[in-house]
Amino acid sequence: MTTVNETPTLPISHFTSHFAALAACLLLALATLSPGQAQQPAGIRPTGLRCEAAVDPLGVDVAEPRLSWALEAARPGERDQRQTAYRILVASTERGLRAGRGDLWDSGKVAADRTLGIPYQGRPLASRQRVYWKVRVWDRDGRPSDYSDGAWWEMGLLKPEDWQGQWISRRRAKPLTVREQFGDDPAPLFRREFRITRKLRRARASVSGLGYYELRLNGQRVGDHVLDPGWTDVRKRVLYSTYDVTPLLREGENAVGLMLGNGWYNPLPLPLFGRFNLREHLAVGEPRAILQLDLEYADGTRESVVTDPDWKTAPGPVVRNSVYLGEHYDGRREHRGWDLPGFDERGWEPAVRAREKLGPLQAQFLPPVRATRTLRTVKLTEPKPGVFIFDLGQNFAGWARLRAHGPAGTKITLRYGELLYPDGTLNPMTAVMTQIKNRRQNAEIGAPVTAWQTDSYTLKGEGEEVYTPRFTFHGFRYVEVTGYPGRPGADAIEGLLLHSDVEPDGEFACSNPMFNRLQEVVRWTQLSNMFSVQSDCPHREKLGYGGDIVAASEMGMLNFNMAQFYRKAVLDLADAQRPNGGFTETAPYVGIADEGLGDGAGPVGWGTAHPLLTWQLYQYYGDRRTLEEQMPRVERWIALLRSRAQDGTLDNGISDHESLAPKPRALTGTGFYYLNLRLAERMAGILGREELRRTYAAAADQVREAFNRRFLTAGTGKYDTGTQACQAFALHLGLTPPAERKAALDLLVRDILETRKGHLSTGIFGTKYMLRALTDLGRTDVAYTLANQRTFPGWGHMLENGATTLWEHWEFSDNVYSHNHPMFGSVSEWFFRALAGINPAPDAEGFDRLILRPQVVGDLQWANGSYRSVRGPVRSKWKRSNGRLVLTVELPPNTTAEVHVPARSADAVQEGGGPAEQARGVRFLRMEGGAAVLQVGSGQYTFSTPLPSAK
Repeated sequence: MTTVNETPTLPISHFTSHFAALAACLLLALATLSPGQAQQPAGIRPTGLRCEAAVDPLGVDVAEPRLSWALEAARPGERDQRQTAYRILVASTERGLRAGRGDLWDSGKVAADRTLGIPYQGRPLASRQRVYWKVRVWDRDGRPSDYSDGAWWEMGLLKPEDWQGQWISRRRAKPLTVREQFGDDPAPLFRREFRITRKLRRARASVSGLGYYELRLNGQRVGDHVLDPGWTDVRKRVLYSTYDVTPLLREGENAVGLMLGNGWYNPLPLPLFGRFNLREHLAVGEPRAILQLDLEYADGTRESVVTDPDWKTAPGPVVRNSVYLGEHYDGRREHRGWDLPGFDERGWEPAVRAREKLGPLQAQFLPPVRATRTLRTVKLTEPKPGVFIFDLGQNFAGWARLRAHGPAGTKITLRYGELLYPDGTLNPMTAVMTQIKNRRQNAEIGAPVTAWQTDSYTLKGEGEEVYTPRFTFHGFRYVEVTGYPGRPGADAIEGLLLHSDVEPDGEFACSNPMFNRLQEVVRWTQLSNMFSVQSDCPHREKLGYGGDIVAASEMGMLNFNMAQFYRKAVLDLADAQRPNGGFTETAPYVGIADEGLGDGAGPVGWGTAHPLLTWQLYQYYGDRRTLEEQMPRVERWIALLRSRAQDGTLDNGISDHESLAPKPRALTGTGFYYLNLRLAERMAGILGREELRRTYAAAADQVREAFNRRFLTAGTGKYDTGTQACQAFALHLGLTPPAERKAALDLLVRDILETRKGHLSTGIFGTKYMLRALTDLGRTDVAYTLANQRTFPGWGHMLENGATTLWEHWEFSDNVYSHNHPMFGSVSEWFFRALAGINPAPDAEGFDRLILRPQVVGDLQWANGSYRSVRGPVRSKWKRSNGRLVLTVELPPNTTAEVHVPARSADAVQEGGGPAEQARGVRFLRMEGGAAVLQVGSGQYTFSTPLPSAK
């Protein structure tokens, strides 16, 4: 990167005495120029400004925030545009920014095409400081754009000493017994009144509560976050949120209130799968809160309202709450007006300072959980007298909102499930917490015999009452309502879809209606499993399993903006790294280590999530900082794998989870070992650590040789037992020698088409790898056959049996397996990467280099895909039309792509009505796999060619 002197912005007073003369000279000069000599506007402009990957973020606690922007062509479709330089202005006031004064930082003109993750390099910033920024860029011809629209960010609390608030809790006379923990234990309320005596300029509230909190000011709920803060190992970091609360305050008396839930900080001692007691592995304690309400007055003075022992506390109306079991609310126990000034606090007790040690507070950088959609009841039935079943038409994760009116003390119970029994009653068994079913011994400690998902609401008897849970969430389609006074209408229950509010980035559609339906099912499934961790299911387990991420991360990234969500997943895995260097099966760590690597480390396939996500964050989003931070942890992980390998192979892991064929543990374990070495090799290369890169490359080569010595039957292409997973791992991961590749692929194809009659037998990893291998090696027709099946096993079988989210297992289950699991969602990745053809290049940095390789396959007549990359939108669409294939692609500035156009020869390809090789911005590279490979820069291109034979 080179800084180039650009003429600085001078004050207007500098021109006062000579302005008229200068203006006259300028007009004369312009008059003598020919039209072609006049300065043309730039061909690009910056847009979509982001700080720390967010738009106008509040509460940034990174000392040098990273700034990014996208580019768009000034003239739609203009080709081969790119940025050659940029200039960033950062100002302390919005007025100063408009005037072009970068008093905090003026980068000057920097000769670089970089648009992602540029660290702020100006004057040191203070807590609560708001800054304003904009950027201009220079195009390929050196022409400057106008400055972008202004953006801003505001700092959070940067140093521990900036926090004046204290963690507070309620006082307990003695710890609860196990039986008491399963009984009523009302969620605590905390309150404080304060006075504002002069005009307020602005107010910011920074707040966290463990396990969950709800913040209220003057009778109103603050913000739209729910289930805040995001789940972390609180011994390592505790997330807090910042809110602009200026409109909620007034001169005179004010009141602030906090309601706390248990969340993951005070879980019930109910062991997962009968073995893993969360209280033995998580940091646990009494619900606690911290708040700092910073007030800035018009006269420039400041003061803060903070949590301390002067706050008062009392039990609230939420009498029980559990992440797994549900919430019970008694409307009669409400403290009317408790969050308003003037409330009678008699009977409330002083709060106490919570002294158990926690990790540092960190601004919550990932999208918060929000309610994003409301679902209406589509069918209401009464299979038994007084038992009402509300069908919301869609399996999802979130809450049911209840409306009712009736006598005080009436208790209405809501029970949740994904299925119905044949008699129309609720079947809740696939959503029961970790198989805790009919365990009579649980009654001895007061625990539920069966761990249903259940909420209840007790009416206070005051007209229509509306209840929505606060401190739990469920996975369900059906709600069983009992105890309802009278007969409810369909509007008595509605659903609220909850999830981490990631932005939608990808769209896919094609001429196959089943694929379009499946695409929506995948998206519903992914959204249902994002509650600050990517869970395996939103009801039974709710845990952040690494294996599910390995199987589905690119599906997630091609559909949604996962930049900050997956950065948080990487940090969770890093926080949980074991002393031996291993990564855990789940993060945050809850004690599960099936088939692991010792010392609490999980199996190799699950631990792969850390280096894989670290690399993909760089490849998809240009996130170099995470790569730099995490490389030492990757080195420790690789050292563990190398120490456990024998003769170059690693016999470890759960293997191809949920496979229908025998699982080849040693083969898949070694395959993951090889993948980790190659990922580490790439990372070391990016970081310029050449010696380490060579070490990992040599080790990977040795593993590949050992893999083939142990698992390959030479001359046959057969790996191990020759299952689809065996062949897919070898082919996709690049372990197969070139001389054996055709035989290995042929064996895989025969197993699919002949042995399995067009069906798959793979689990979560083999499915992803098989679809990719078949496509990359020229047998997309076989991949299409697999994906298009409507009979068992396959995605179509799920849809034919009423699935609205993906199942955990290929076979229908009415008692064990979840019906809302994202780990088979790699089919959506295949839609984008194969059918639409949108692929990042293997060495891409933030999607700057692409491979556009759409597959014209089967009976498809058209396919459209779009992906909003961090550099701008990428689009690919094709259709069969009048005996020709028409392919239109669009790339944002600062990107290049190899476009694979199915064709018999380069001469057969046209672009814009003429030969493609002669088209502006197009260069022929080679023929490959029945396609002309063309290199293009940014812009829009329309290629056409005689239709190839269908695969």
